[in-house]
Amino acid sequence: MCGILGIVATWGDEPGITDAQAIRMRDTMAHRGPDGAGLWRAGPVVLGHRRLAVVDPTDAGAQPMVSADARQSLVYNGELYNDAELRTALEAEGVAFRTSCDTETVLAALVRWGPEAFSRFRGMYSLGFVDLDRRRLLLARDPLGVKPMCWARVGGRLVFASEPTAVLKHPDVRPAPDLVSLSAYLTTIRTTLAERTMFDGVRSLPPGTVLCFDLNDQRLQETATRFEPPEVSAPVRNVVRESVGAHLRSDVPVCTLLSGGLDSSVCALVAREQISDLRSYCAGAADSPPGGDFDHANLVASRLGTRHREARLDAERFDALWREMVDRLAVPLSTPNETAIHAVATALRTDGCIVTLSGEGADELFGGYEGPLLAALAHVESGNDDPGMFHADSAAWVPRELKHAVLLPEVFEAAAHDQQLIDSYRQTFEQNSRGDEPMADHLRMLRAVNLTGLLGRLDTATMLASVEGRTPFADAIVAGCAEALPMTARFGRTEDGVFTKRALREAFEGDLPPEIVSRPKASFPLPFQAWMAPAMDRLASSAFARSVFCPEAIETVARDPSAHWHLAWPMANVAMWGDRWWPQAERGSIGTAAMSSAV
Repeated sequence: MCGILGIVATWGDEPGITDAQAIRMRDTMAHRGPDGAGLWRAGPVVLGHRRLAVVDPTDAGAQPMVSADARQSLVYNGELYNDAELRTALEAEGVAFRTSCDTETVLAALVRWGPEAFSRFRGMYSLGFVDLDRRRLLLARDPLGVKPMCWARVGGRLVFASEPTAVLKHPDVRPAPDLVSLSAYLTTIRTTLAERTMFDGVRSLPPGTVLCFDLNDQRLQETATRFEPPEVSAPVRNVVRESVGAHLRSDVPVCTLLSGGLDSSVCALVAREQISDLRSYCAGAADSPPGGDFDHANLVASRLGTRHREARLDAERFDALWREMVDRLAVPLSTPNETAIHAVATALRTDGCIVTLSGEGADELFGGYEGPLLAALAHVESGNDDPGMFHADSAAWVPRELKHAVLLPEVFEAAAHDQQLIDSYRQTFEQNSRGDEPMADHLRMLRAVNLTGLLGRLDTATMLASVEGRTPFADAIVAGCAEALPMTARFGRTEDGVFTKRALREAFEGDLPPEIVSRPKASFPLPFQAWMAPAMDRLASSAFARSVFCPEAIETVARDPSAHWHLAWPMANVAMWGDRWWPQAERGSIGTAAMSSAV
């Protein structure tokens, strides 16, 4: 686990930055890797790395990791859950290992098998692999998008990193907002739109994508593979238990997030069988009413015998964490719950835990979203077309029809009236549609859109506290098991009402209290609508906000954020983010800045 950085140029050319400059870029991600730092140069390539030591924490696992002949080098962020299996296969081909670190397994696999190695990896990862013999750089991201990767062309160079801040620290980059992504964020509260990020010219590597950069002539070749889970016919109970066990591999303390919902309780159940002194953590509002996450989490913790701790937020701490996270991450937050995740990650890190399990993925794979899926069912039964736009509109924070009243005309014009948002959602639904079972198509859409956002939220909020978040449900094998189930085993409507995650609930109904197995979905509920008043002063006084939002929209939202919470949250985030980067913005300057970006 780490923060990774790379700068490459054409073969024979120097990357164009000094070691000191590369170190400054790399160390913007020190929170991702407080345990070590490395830098490697070879011709046109500089690779940097910040390490969070989880497996083989000795110096043997330091990165960048270089092959025995120094012709290949790897920077890697993630965990490989079939490490032992791959090592056995590589050893059978004559590979000798020096460490127990999975980074060496990934390096050996790429040296031996090239890009074909990615089809064999089971895990979460983003990586950069330099092969001086073949004069190429490979960038790759895991199929479910658990770990992030962004990249940009900077003059004649390619720069990649785990976070945009490292790319933007390059001395030749002048950060500028991407207005297409800004407008899309207001609707989706996601900081990426397909490959676009909030920064003009900085691209996000899509999940399941391999980008090949030719060091001879700077040609880029991208291979994007639609994620097709492997066929898994084993019982759900066995598959999930195996995945949780695989995600426990660590040489540092592991704990689990425990909200008292089904998904986190399953993770805690299996982890407790293997870790006798397992710690569990729950986050939420300090004045949560009875019957919420805290009570359910305490019930499970008491039943399993975990050492349980709570992270409680009030309005003051929520606002402080919100401001701190936007400032440090240098992007808007996605959901208000990111503050709760960061608070609980900070608490568990203080207790000495480095790795935590989380339940993300179960709802998208096993059908846990009652409201969105009921709406999708109504959409299917009505015979309406354009299902991609149904998903964009049904989950909108700032609806597209309100954009003309929220964004200044010149800004919405520069954002092309959200045409790329429309095209992206339509294309995503088409890519994930098989046409044989309409509700399964809608669930795949939720996996493609929702899950990527939730995994990104978990990654940024935990890594900001130097904690590795692992997601046993967001796993290729578990996804294959869920995909093999008919929708009647996941979501549906009967005479008795609606059921969600039927197969998962039935798989663990004998292991957990009935009130946990039958509990409806709840996710770090925070009364943020009532907590946003301090942020409204910042929105009203924001120079950046005035450069992108209509004055009437700012005034209306700032006066009564509780009544307009679906506008207030994304608008306030954009204001804080914009003032972080462009504090002197003036009306009309933002579109010009975007067009003149050096990225």
